[in-house]
Amino acid sequence: MFRPLFLACFVVFAGTASAADTKTGFVDKTFKNADGTESPYVVFVPHSYDGTKEVPIILFLHGAGETKGGSKKPVQVGIGPAIQKREKTFPFIVVIPQAEHTKTPVVQRWFAGKPDGDRALAMLEATTKEYKTDPARVYLTGLSMGGFGTWNQAAANPTKWAAIAPVCGGGNVADAEKLKDLPIWNFHGDKDAAVKVDLSRDMINAIEKAGGKPKYTEYPGVAHNSWDNAYGTDELYTWLLEQKKK
Repeated sequence: MFRPLFLACFVVFAGTASAADTKTGFVDKTFKNADGTESPYVVFVPHSYDGTKEVPIILFLHGAGETKGGSKKPVQVGIGPAIQKREKTFPFIVVIPQAEHTKTPVVQRWFAGKPDGDRALAMLEATTKEYKTDPARVYLTGLSMGGFGTWNQAAANPTKWAAIAPVCGGGNVADAEKLKDLPIWNFHGDKDAAVKVDLSRDMINAIEKAGGKPKYTEYPGVAHNSWDNAYGTDELYTWLLEQKKK
């Protein structure tokens, strides 16, 4: 249940969207907040979507530079460009919110219980109601600030996600027990000066000690931008599709 900060997203269709009334590709959406303000977000809808079968869904959390007022939009960094390179065949619905609450510390901006973190979950929920999505294949990923958010949101509700893919972020090693049964593929560059690679190493080590079997890819010689490599990895999407909630 979400806090009363938000109202339900605007309703476009009665029920799930079908091929006859649904745009595909990158679709601009508007979320109405409880105070009457509106928050834009983007949903990528697979070109093959016809409303007849359940589609896997990803929530993507962007980095600090794409926060409202930044130089780039969330679709321009991370998973958005990766989707564009595979757009005709990309099989996931992807929810791409934008952080707005700059008074929240950067690494906590997407956290559970914070305004942007709760809004992102509400946008995900609205999308699952608008489109025919697979409740067993709901995934979470994010880069940098969004990587911190991915670890936090997963620890806050590990049973919500079929798998997570944090990129160049960091989490709380005390959450390892909560995360040990969750499929995880973590990415980081070993020359990252913005978010130290030790934060990912420590999370992976803690989860392994707790009995988990996370995947970890560390890019040698790569600085903070490990997301182009991570989201450019076709195997990531194959792996995600293999993960289902029990």
